[in-house]
Amino acid sequence: MTVDLDTQVRAADPDRWLSSRFVADVQARADLIALYAFEAELLAIPTRVTQPMLAEMRYTWWAEQMDGVFDHTPRVGHPVLEALTTAVARHGLDRAPFDALIEAHIGRVHGEPHDLDAFYVGPMQVAARVLAGEGHDATVAEAGRLWALSQTGRADEARALRPAANLALRSLPATAFPAIAHAALAGFDHPEPVKRLRLLWAVLRGRV
Repeated sequence: MTVDLDTQVRAADPDRWLSSRFVADVQARADLIALYAFEAELLAIPTRVTQPMLAEMRYTWWAEQMDGVFDHTPRVGHPVLEALTTAVARHGLDRAPFDALIEAHIGRVHGEPHDLDAFYVGPMQVAARVLAGEGHDATVAEAGRLWALSQTGRADEARALRPAANLALRSLPATAFPAIAHAALAGFDHPEPVKRLRLLWAVLRGRV
């Protein structure tokens, strides 16, 4: 089950998959992969259906499944929901960022602007909590916005934000850095996986 999710994330989100390789704790890495697999499922919906209302129906299904995830009774036999439920329980995760992300996806299929906090900042804060516990939301917020800007074609704004993001991250525990490493790569262009892995390693060791 874990291998399947790992493969899914590797194909859908190679940067965050690469950064997850630096999580030494096996359980924490599996929980991080569960979060990223959940996001990958949501991102894939518009590629599978062409009608906004059909996409909204699928997102509504995911929204309903959050009841089971946060009641610790996931849909049996669904690898993503089962793994996500484990992560939620193990780390005491809040439901709000998950609901906000689903709502942001529904907005996008109806042509609304990106909700940058819901799409990028919130998920990064959740990932940091998985790796380092509570108390780091403010620290990673600028890195989340940097990632958001780089992913939405606002490269100049992303470069301008980098110094502030780097300054904020100085107080982030080293165990949480895999949660933000992909944001630190914003602005670097290394399409080859090995080169990106080396750059991520440099980021995680504070050399970039």
